Amino acid sequence: MSNLLNLTSAQLIKAANIKDRIESLTKELNGLLGSSAPVAKAAKTAKKRGMSAAGRAAVSAAAKLRWAKINAAKAKPGFVKATVKAVVAAKPAKKKFVMSAAAKAKISAAAKARWAKIKAAKK
Repeated sequence: MSNLLNLTSAQLIKAANIKDRIESLTKELNGLLGSSAPVAKAAKTAKKRGMSAAGRAAVSAAAKLRWAKINAAKAKPGFVKATVKAVVAAKPAKKKFVMSAAAKAKISAAAKARWAKIKAAKK
């Protein structure tokens, strides 16, 4: 920026003329290549960063457990078990996926049919 302040009016006029020539050559090149819009750099796509709430809870629980063990090692022997148990009990319970009996039967029947087909192909 300080270089622009030190330029003379003749140098500024020459720079403006060069810029005009560059723009006209760019338009001519775009006309030859068949594109009407000037070629622009590809925009960077923003990557989603972050962690889910469940992920944050898991990291937090692991850190609390780690620090409970460290602090418990420094404390009295009876204090160790109580602190670690309290931290482990504070962990959020994971929701267990339960499959219905009908779904289990359907999967089992499909597996049996698949194996029967394989065994029949070997004979």
